[in-house]
Amino acid sequence: MITSWKQGRVARSATGDPGSCDLREVVNAIFYQNRTGCQWRMLPHDLPAWSAV
Repeated sequence: MITSWKQGRVARSATGDPGSCDLREVVNAIFYQNRTGCQWRMLPHDLPAWSAV
């Protein structure tokens, strides 16, 4: 589901830039936030930036 969303987003992008974040790491960050209930800005530094997630 996330892969198809990202492909659609890249297709609508003016530059066609796919982004620099690995989708698996984005999913890991979402799971981490859901499990711990932390604030988005307090995600650990080994996960992608909160603004990318």
